[in-house]
Amino acid sequence: MKRISIFLLALASSLTAGERPNILYILADDMGWQDTSVAFGPERTPFNERYRTPALERLAREGMKFTQAYSCAVCSPTRVSLMTGQNEARHRVTQWTYLSGDAPSSDLDHPTLDPATWNWNGLQPESMPNAISVETLPQLLRKADYRTMHFGKGHFGSAGTPGADPKNFGFDVRIGGRDAGGCGSYWGTKHFGAKKHPDGPWRAWDLDAYFGEDIHLTEALTLEAKREIKRAVDDDQPFFCYFAHYAPHTPIEPDERFAPAYREAGLDEPEAAYASLIEGMDKSVGDLLGLLDEFGIADETLVVFTSDNGGLSHSRRGMSPPHTHNAPLSSGKGAHHEGGIRVPLLARWPGMTATGSTNETPVMIYDWFPTLLGVAGQQQPGSQAIDGADLTPLLRGDATAEIFDRPLVWHFPNFWGPLNRPPVEGPGMGPSSTIRRGDWKLIYYHEDRRFELFDLANDLGETNNLSHERPKQARQLATELAGFLRDRDAPMPVIRSSGEPVPFPGSR
Repeated sequence: MKRISIFLLALASSLTAGERPNILYILADDMGWQDTSVAFGPERTPFNERYRTPALERLAREGMKFTQAYSCAVCSPTRVSLMTGQNEARHRVTQWTYLSGDAPSSDLDHPTLDPATWNWNGLQPESMPNAISVETLPQLLRKADYRTMHFGKGHFGSAGTPGADPKNFGFDVRIGGRDAGGCGSYWGTKHFGAKKHPDGPWRAWDLDAYFGEDIHLTEALTLEAKREIKRAVDDDQPFFCYFAHYAPHTPIEPDERFAPAYREAGLDEPEAAYASLIEGMDKSVGDLLGLLDEFGIADETLVVFTSDNGGLSHSRRGMSPPHTHNAPLSSGKGAHHEGGIRVPLLARWPGMTATGSTNETPVMIYDWFPTLLGVAGQQQPGSQAIDGADLTPLLRGDATAEIFDRPLVWHFPNFWGPLNRPPVEGPGMGPSSTIRRGDWKLIYYHEDRRFELFDLANDLGETNNLSHERPKQARQLATELAGFLRDRDAPMPVIRSSGEPVPFPGSR
């Protein structure tokens, strides 16, 4: 591990500005592991056949496919982890952020638990109560003379705080952004939601020029990104383009450029609209890849595509029964079952990643923080703890790097559900903490302190709970999980009847 770190430090320090690659980081919103024609599982599924994503197929052919990549169960924790390199148990933004104040506004009522004292004000540029404030990825990349650009969804900090504006985290350019977790509408004819709520949180910033136009939000953001990338190329400055799509997050409104074909294929309206949002997003990816080709900088650009959590799987979806939309994975967004946290991940780094390669190492969203800093030749900040591991050895083809012999941990001491709706219940959902070590995965449910233990190598769909058959394995994982959470001072929900926090797993 030390040899790898020394090598990467030497590599970073030897890079000149002209040798540092551009970085195009594309983050989908609520896109599931199987919401693409690229197969990330051991075999193709009916969902791989449903969706049309030729640009993602191109990335898979020309780069590396990660089959066991993970994000958090909901959106804000993932975005804060990417920006900080920290696990959600450490940065404590464990739920999606909404309104600022003295109490959380996005936690739903739970019958027996009170909310944990998590950082509901989210990521902030300076210290404030119930918030995390550290140097962010764009701030550090800007120190390395990168032009930093943000397009699309923000959702870093709560409404009415400085963290609601991505420009306060080191982005030179901000198109879209702000605090909301989604757009009011994908349609320019509806002013992307501002027509109904002119000053409300669902209005994306900086897109007024498209108001009233017959244009989809995904396309408008893509046009803005292409313009700003051209400006960086003209200025001969390396760029970090963070393109955080709103799609395919709700509202599930059709992208009429693509929806008719899915209707003709027999999908009901919600599923046809959902598929069209994915294909529209894929077209955006293809347009940006084409732009890199046009400017002759494809070989000088690292491209990453992934998602912020698993796909939506409850009643707002269409023809399938709830929580089956990510099959063969169980459940979806909001769950610690694989459908809620396993995501597509593709990376293309010409000269580094082997074309058409596949990597089966379990990796996490916060691994990209040290990875991108290393790519840019920028040292990690010594003043803040980092949970992520540099993925460069994997991108170079070292599939056995010892640094990846580690536990992966998720922490969600919250009760999730759509705003102003009853709780959404499904497999793996609810306040919980989870650890994966090798092929073994343990989920600890805060409400009743029960465990689920799965052998993912033989039970990808998490159908067989082995916690009673393999009690020693469960105890070992519970102990390691408790130590991880305790070391990071992870917030826990409060048992209403006693006023005491839920104990860490394995505690008496």
